[in-house]
Amino acid sequence: MQHQNGEGANHTKKRLPVKLVYYEEYDRIDAAFYREKQIQKWNRKKKEALINGWDNELKIAAECMNETHWKNEGDRQVEMER
Repeated sequence: MQHQNGEGANHTKKRLPVKLVYYEEYDRIDAAFYREKQIQKWNRKKKEALINGWDNELKIAAECMNETHWKNEGDRQVEMER
């Protein structure tokens, strides 16, 4: 209700009305703040997987696709041999 009344973060004040689609509960404010900042850095696909409870898609979206990631080591070896 605070966000609907224009209270709280400036980000949501400018984007009323606000619809709550996901939440997590924490005992400590610092843990909740850390998690909020973590999720804010995610891309849309990863956030949608979290909101919709798509655990498998969330794992896939969370995997590093960078060519230097250890899981992609074999792919790099094949390319280097060509």
